[in-house]
Amino acid sequence: MDLLGKARSQQNVLEGIANRIPGFRGYRDKELRRDADRLEREHLARQLEDCKKALDGIAADATRSGALDGINAVETARKRLDKVVARIRYADRGYAGFFDAVKVDEEALQRVYAFDAALLDEVERIREAARAPEGAVQRMLAGLDALDTRLGEREDVLAGIR
Repeated sequence: MDLLGKARSQQNVLEGIANRIPGFRGYRDKELRRDADRLEREHLARQLEDCKKALDGIAADATRSGALDGINAVETARKRLDKVVARIRYADRGYAGFFDAVKVDEEALQRVYAFDAALLDEVERIREAARAPEGAVQRMLAGLDALDTRLGEREDVLAGIR
């Protein structure tokens, strides 16, 4: 089930009745988009936070072997990971609410959805890099940098720059 469908399935009976009121359904669907957007961002953030376990293992190995440069690289990756997780978790919503001052047009919203689909792929590549035996930290850093760039592009779409 897609995230919008999941948000719809969580409606209670009162919401179902309200959706039958002329004009309210469109508003409610847009609110469901907001819920789906929040669910997606939280999912991405949790997926990335799981990479910390791999970093902990790499740091433990580096400590045992006395490779201090490896520990520095792990800390750099951890800081970048935290930054990207926070950026995802607190990103602008894909849809402005009914009373919000800034509205997002439907075309921009479709571009944001395309970015969000690509973000899922980027996060999976970072998770794969974390599981790789060699060069995991460097591949994670490269993936985090690419993801950070994509998040900037997403913000540009929402701001009307792209």
